Amino acid sequence: MAEIYHALGLNMHQPPGNLLALHNSEQRWEVRQILWCYDRPTRMLEGYEDVARLHMSFSGTLLKQLEDPAVRETFQDVVDIGDFLDRYKRSNIEFTGTGLYHPVYPLTPQADWDAQTSWWIGLGRHLLGRERFKGFWPPEMGFCMEMIPMLKRHGYEYVIVDSWYIKPKRKMRWEELRYRPYIARYGGEEIVVVPRDRELSDAQESGLDPGWFQHEIHERTKWCDFPALVTTWTDGENGGWFRTTHVESGFWGYFYHTILNRFREGTLGFTPVHISEYLRMYPPTEEVEVHRGAWNTGEHWGGDFTQWTGSLLQKRGWEELHRASDYYHAVKRAFDKRHTSADDPEDIRRMITEAYDHILAAETSCNFYWGSRWVHRSFDEIEQAYRLLDTAMARLPKHADD
Repeated sequence: MAEIYHALGLNMHQPPGNLLALHNSEQRWEVRQILWCYDRPTRMLEGYEDVARLHMSFSGTLLKQLEDPAVRETFQDVVDIGDFLDRYKRSNIEFTGTGLYHPVYPLTPQADWDAQTSWWIGLGRHLLGRERFKGFWPPEMGFCMEMIPMLKRHGYEYVIVDSWYIKPKRKMRWEELRYRPYIARYGGEEIVVVPRDRELSDAQESGLDPGWFQHEIHERTKWCDFPALVTTWTDGENGGWFRTTHVESGFWGYFYHTILNRFREGTLGFTPVHISEYLRMYPPTEEVEVHRGAWNTGEHWGGDFTQWTGSLLQKRGWEELHRASDYYHAVKRAFDKRHTSADDPEDIRRMITEAYDHILAAETSCNFYWGSRWVHRSFDEIEQAYRLLDTAMARLPKHADD
């Protein structure tokens, strides 16, 4: 019988400014539950350090809020944010990197991918206490092959992809497509792609029985003639399953602790594992391609990105974002050529950098997730970016080619 391993991941994310917005809109019980979800994981690992193998991803938009002194002061009677971040630093959790402003990478300008990725790494190192992040969690699981060279430049060894989008180069059995990491290559670079089981992840998100989960993993992997890696990954703070204050009836007490206790007893049937640990033991050798797509979002299956592009206003927002990005890069190139003869070049540089931050913030997936309702947030950021870029451009010395 093949060895069976399970990699469990939780994605933690909040739209920009959402914690204070919920507090100020009188949804204070909801924001308290959310904050307890961030405080709880390391507490739930206490006493299980020998067997617990957990992965977590924190969006940059959430980390920026957890770093904000105003957020820490507002919620100091709910949680000690500095304390739980220190506990994360000391934990054995395998943190995966992601994008600073939670962008859907395949939809955003490719010229901005490096900034979204590298700026998150700096923030993640500071707040999560890891010098290096081996794995990458694409926001909204939005992945395309063109991302591979960029991810490699930033030191990533593996990326989580949706199992539905694995494109094999030979005929593969159902279980091979879901429970085996592969190599994907693009532009002369390669990375390991780890398929996330979509159906089991859906079950993990909404509440599941440990016995059912054991049985389901057994049935799904019983024909595997290779060491199987079952990867489940969901949001970790949405829904009563995660937010409940009755821990023993929620994800951590009812499901996670039960799974770990059964593993200790030798009755589980599979082994909790960190993905990096599995890849050291069983490095993949076979190559696949991955179809462009995102994860399912209730009504949409993710392959056509309809959740973020379905309305006319959403489409117009993406078009304006690409124009704004192009304009920023044009202004940046002009500055790099002419700044030596400009008055107060550091102030101009500051304006250009601030404008870019607005553009990256405009790329936040949440601005486009809710149909047309939040797209105005993207336009607001773009408008501020244009104002700064126009001012910076006007202050640069004229060039002979102008």
